[in-house]
Amino acid sequence: MKSLKVLISVITLGLVAVASSASAADGGKGRGQQTPEQQVAALEQAVGSLTADQKTKITAVYAKAAEALRAVPKEERKEKGGALMQKTRGEVRALLTAEQQAKFDKMGGGGKKKN
Repeated sequence: MKSLKVLISVITLGLVAVASSASAADGGKGRGQQTPEQQVAALEQAVGSLTADQKTKITAVYAKAAEALRAVPKEERKEKGGALMQKTRGEVRALLTAEQQAKFDKMGGGGKKKN
């Protein structure tokens, strides 16, 4: 149960970080912003140890997502942000092992629909 809460927190923090990054690009303060490296560290805490290669690739995915969100006009972020986060979750998930994916899937965060 504790790890489920941690996993949900990681996804929530990731969403806040991307949204905060976008806000900072528009002149906002960017409070609560997590760097891609911080997001990877939180992910590792949630799903278990990541290899150096996984860390590098996942950091790039998070950085690309933050950049993409910054490119979306402010008035369209609410509409397009969810789709961007689902895409980001899918890219991150693809870089994880089967065991890590199982933990990642339990995180929730709107990235994977449950049947």
